[in-house]
Amino acid sequence: MIRGRLLVTIGASLVLAAAAQADDKARDKDSEKEPLAVVELGGAAERGLPGDSSFGPSAAVEFTVVREWLEVEAGVAPMLSHGSTDWETGFVLKKPFKLSDKVEFMIGAGPQWTFTREGTKVGGTLAADFMIWPTADRRFGWFVQPAYGYSFSSGHEQTLGVTAGLLIAIQ
Repeated sequence: MIRGRLLVTIGASLVLAAAAQADDKARDKDSEKEPLAVVELGGAAERGLPGDSSFGPSAAVEFTVVREWLEVEAGVAPMLSHGSTDWETGFVLKKPFKLSDKVEFMIGAGPQWTFTREGTKVGGTLAADFMIWPTADRRFGWFVQPAYGYSFSSGHEQTLGVTAGLLIAIQ
């Protein structure tokens, strides 16, 4: 059931973002080449405020919806802590800022769902995303994304986390 929801969320995001990007490309053929999507693969670490730490792998896909104004990221991370695994999923809307030809900064917010043995927790996340593209063709790069999470579920848990890893542009 959880996997079904996750697949539906990611699938819907892929379809909507691909349609929006196709429309954007059709209107602006002279623009520099934007990738269809950027895949983010890496590791995540998180600390409760107060609370325990958890770690795990992460995977996300990011699309440009409106060039230089809106990017959408959908991701998942199984967070491992004290013999249990919590599955975190998120959907973040981000505003990009080009700092240089090789560095981008994005700030964003969005909903977050955490699937635990006790049930599903709904919350929100604020994220800052630094993307570094070391080559001119922007096919591979790396990212660092610090984030703050707040749970709207009972207990109102708060977390600070960071995700870092490899960027792969899909042309």
